[in-house]
Amino acid sequence: MLEAIKWELAQEPSYLQGEKIETIYFGGGTPSLLSTEELLGIFDTISKHYELDDVKECTLEANPDDLNTKYIQSLKATPINRFSIGVQSFFDADLKYMNRAHNAQEADYAIKAAQDAGFEKLTIDLIYGTPGLSNLAWLENLAKVEALSIPHFSAYALTVEEGTALHHNINKKKQSPVDNEQSAQQLELLMQYAPSMGFEQYEISNFASKGQYALHNTNYWRGIPYLGIGPSAHSFDGRNRRSNIANNSLYLKAILNEKKALYDVEVLTDVQRLNEYLMTSLRTMWGCYLKKIEEDWGAQALAQIKKASQIFVEQKWLSLEREALLLTNEGKLFADHIASELFFEEN
Repeated sequence: MLEAIKWELAQEPSYLQGEKIETIYFGGGTPSLLSTEELLGIFDTISKHYELDDVKECTLEANPDDLNTKYIQSLKATPINRFSIGVQSFFDADLKYMNRAHNAQEADYAIKAAQDAGFEKLTIDLIYGTPGLSNLAWLENLAKVEALSIPHFSAYALTVEEGTALHHNINKKKQSPVDNEQSAQQLELLMQYAPSMGFEQYEISNFASKGQYALHNTNYWRGIPYLGIGPSAHSFDGRNRRSNIANNSLYLKAILNEKKALYDVEVLTDVQRLNEYLMTSLRTMWGCYLKKIEEDWGAQALAQIKKASQIFVEQKWLSLEREALLLTNEGKLFADHIASELFFEEN
């Protein structure tokens, strides 16, 4: 797999068409299983083929049970300067429900060990809406974030994917189903409590203390081109989206035996690009800039969006500030619905 990833990296320097690389992100699986030497091997390939002078953020997604003191210390020899730790919850009952391999004590240890090693940039994931997670317990999770001086966190409602063990157990009535009303209540509590913790909700699911926004995620929401490497990885060059084959065996066979990458390319229409901008920008604290819509898609598109958004402004789900449409806290509960109502249809 490592050899295939390095081969793919060596083929793709031209994909970003001169865009400056600001972030490197190891994610989409369990990259914390890689040794320091294996990570350095990938970085060596990257540095041979890409200009890295502008890189400001290099993130490693990590499971708490992978982050022991020795491993964290060894990572200081790599360009990694930020951890994304999949905590999910500081309660063992939640972690057991979600079939996580770590426990709450390991999550606490991983965070403190990273901080003790001098890694100031870190983020954790939290899940709300778990059956059995009371509103009080959810607030205790948030209080733990504050107590540990974590500068950034992401919070997501529990979703049950088909084909997972959790989905099977819920269908067999071995585990309780998700309560959507409970999830909505806990998102509202999160939005109420976060400001008192010193956090800005700069995207519906992402919260940062002052100046600690995730650069990688922010660039994604801004529509900045990116290159994805490895099975299932996605890339975007500004107009076209590319997705690598998801099957590990076929990915490896194509690259190692046939010296070719397998991927699908989706050429985005102007309407698709506009709809994506509406969907991603509305999720952020900066909102959907009306001037950008007029400049990129024309006055007719702007007029249609203004007309379609008026009902949500009257409902106080949207506000118009500084020539940008912004979701209100109440509107954030209906973000997908609002975006879909503003979408354009292909002619």
